[in-house]
Amino acid sequence: MRTISENRCFGGVQGVYAHASSATNCEMTFGLFLPAEAEIAPVPVLWYLSGLTCTHENAMTKAGAQKWAAEAGIALVFPDTSPRGTDVPDDPAYDLGQGAGFYVNATQDPWAQHYQMWDYIAEDLPRLLDTTFPIDPERQSICGHSMGGHGALTLAMRLPGRYRSVSAFAPIAHPTASDWGRKHFLNYLGAEESGWAGHDATLLMRERGFDGEVLVDQGTTDPFVNALMPEALAEAMCARRQPGAVRMQKGYDHSYFMISTFMPDHVSFHAEALWA
Repeated sequence: MRTISENRCFGGVQGVYAHASSATNCEMTFGLFLPAEAEIAPVPVLWYLSGLTCTHENAMTKAGAQKWAAEAGIALVFPDTSPRGTDVPDDPAYDLGQGAGFYVNATQDPWAQHYQMWDYIAEDLPRLLDTTFPIDPERQSICGHSMGGHGALTLAMRLPGRYRSVSAFAPIAHPTASDWGRKHFLNYLGAEESGWAGHDATLLMRERGFDGEVLVDQGTTDPFVNALMPEALAEAMCARRQPGAVRMQKGYDHSYFMISTFMPDHVSFHAEALWA
């Protein structure tokens, strides 16, 4: 691992680091905010998974999460959204290839060699954090935006006991039924749709739910709301009697203006679960 930068931030440290990933077979970059409490003892951690076209940097610089995490005494992890590099396959479309890993393990060429983002988030990066930084692996929560909201919800439901809480901003909630999902699953996972269900938050909610609370915020004027399909996830949560809430926020869109507005609610939501 190498340090790219470290900056003092709300009494803690906002760092950016790079490491060779055995999951993605390339160098990966991530951001990590450690609050002041991390100088004394391991702290709980909140994962933030970003959306299409983003890197580790977008939420780290735009979401305003560090202030609230510092007050709560929790760490924040900002992973990248895909493998990157000149040898990593890409696509001219903004929503496929680099910047669009979709948090799955690709099985199809040319993506399979590097696009193992599920394993990167679930195994590879946690292992590095656990052995390098003062983070408590027994106290983890996860959140994300758009494609990252999809990733956060699916990881939380498929890894029971790993995360104490999960939240999402405008998640891709039903990708097997959406243009934001079907294209990516076909390219990364192949034409057999039975293999897609484990990466669909609505289907997972119907099948198994989450063993904690769920918080989702969706803007009513989000231009992508028809592709995101929040109503499908809300219906699945109601049918399962899942503890949590899907909040439709009047007048808000898909941008970091929405995310930064409701970030205090999400950090507080997770802090309550992490310190319980």
